Amino acid sequence: MPGTYEFEDFLLKVSTPFYLLLICVEIFLTYRPSHEHHSPRASYTFKDSFTNALLMLLNGGIDLLFRTAYVGVLIWFYNMGFKAAVSNPFFYWFSLFLLEDLAFYTLHYVDHHSRLFWAVHVTHHSSEHFNLTTGFRSSVFQPLYRFFYFIPLALVGFSPADIIIMYSLTQIYGIIVHTEYVGKLGWLEYIFVTPSHHRVHHASNVQYLDKNMGMCLIIWDRIFDTFQEELETVPPVYGLTKPIENATLANTVLHEWKEIGKDFKQKTDLRTKLNYLIKAPGWSPDGSRMTTKDLQKINQEGAIKSLYNK
Repeated sequence: MPGTYEFEDFLLKVSTPFYLLLICVEIFLTYRPSHEHHSPRASYTFKDSFTNALLMLLNGGIDLLFRTAYVGVLIWFYNMGFKAAVSNPFFYWFSLFLLEDLAFYTLHYVDHHSRLFWAVHVTHHSSEHFNLTTGFRSSVFQPLYRFFYFIPLALVGFSPADIIIMYSLTQIYGIIVHTEYVGKLGWLEYIFVTPSHHRVHHASNVQYLDKNMGMCLIIWDRIFDTFQEELETVPPVYGLTKPIENATLANTVLHEWKEIGKDFKQKTDLRTKLNYLIKAPGWSPDGSRMTTKDLQKINQEGAIKSLYNK
């Protein structure tokens, strides 16, 4: 797909200076002398930003190495499926945008609700900072399975080349919502994923966990009941509920896999071992640990008790 590669190369050349400009502006806002909203170095550290860049390069390298395989799979399904007769190019691209955003929502939902995939995605959430470079803090191994969610698009007649182009375009939007410097955006909050929505997504506050999964559109979260508004009374606390103790690059990528390994070493049957992989992060056979749903249930019960005790 030479045309696709040329377009991606064009996007890279255009988006890179755009990202760098935005990052420089955000750094200036963070460190300017009159800055009162954040304490110095609250939004950026060199180590964190450097780690984000390395994770982006690792993700990109794996994506390039694996591209021939996943493009081949998409082409095979495209040829096996039916070609939807869509003569109107606007309707074609708009439909692809909607369905691909829904596919990403599904991917993202599974990444948060199955420990096997959370072990990959947790890298993106492990930073205790939230800035534009956080958007590059990639889930390193996601290219190995992400394409599975796009197979239905190929089956119904969307060209694999167009699927890849659309994903590349929406990724740009997905990166620039990683900022603390844009407040709520009025009516846009009802349709699109905004920085406010994505701050919630990256927060480790109990009521914010596993919320706002969309890439570009927030409508999926509103439809499937995973939406949470950013509350003035609950400022986001970024990072994981259990921070990484030794945040080397290797540990940032592999720490959850190490925890899975510890669980597998326990004397349990095969079904329990599979549940450690398939079920939600925090699941345990004896209930000694808590999933997001468990934590949110306790948090809600506590809020109700507090309300009645007033």
